[in-house]
Amino acid sequence: EAHVKGLTKLHPYVPPQLRGTYAGLASTSVIEYLVRLGVTAVELLPVHTAIDDKRLVERGLRNYWGYNTIGFFAPDLRYSASGMLGELKTMVKTLHAAGIEVLLHVVYNLTGEGDHDGPTLSFRGIDNSVYYRLDPLDKRHYLNYAGTGNCLNTAHPAVLALVMDSLRYWVKEMHVDGFRFVLAVAVARNSAFLAAIQQDPLLSQVKLIAEPWDVGPGGYRLGAFPAGWGEWNDRYRD
Repeated sequence: EAHVKGLTKLHPYVPPQLRGTYAGLASTSVIEYLVRLGVTAVELLPVHTAIDDKRLVERGLRNYWGYNTIGFFAPDLRYSASGMLGELKTMVKTLHAAGIEVLLHVVYNLTGEGDHDGPTLSFRGIDNSVYYRLDPLDKRHYLNYAGTGNCLNTAHPAVLALVMDSLRYWVKEMHVDGFRFVLAVAVARNSAFLAAIQQDPLLSQVKLIAEPWDVGPGGYRLGAFPAGWGEWNDRYRD
């Protein structure tokens, strides 16, 4: 598991102009180091375009981790030395050439629009009731299964199609080998997500790893994902 920026930002053998970038991760010194360790796959923290949370900005802080996505199809250019889409593709190709798979943390459980006081950036302005799970007792507020303000409504066919199209894009165009789904229970809750993945001829063939919990009722689902899924086991990890 690695952060694109954090892995190489202080690496003494990565050229300074490439440190903290996709190109830096694909540099010879980093590849050789991973191979020497016996690493066979890198699982990258989010590389989808993300923004800083409102509460962090108000405190003069940044969201280093990237778990505040606003673009499911767009690589975050903060990690790009060239500003070009091809840099990430080259990184994946270079890792593959060294026998290393590339998996992505994907954050389809929430977006960077935050809670009801957060910024209106995209989905909230397009159709709030379609894209988000609303509290049935007060539809001004969200069901906060993610614990960060909002929860994407993958129970709606349009939202599920968006997520599926995004996953296919990263496999077909960027050639990644699989995904680790952040708070996967929030993505799958009361939706056809798991069935859609299972019947998809492309996505059913890649590595699928669940973070098998969210903060909603009955949200701890370790061991409950279907065949073909891997799961993070937090008790073993801890």
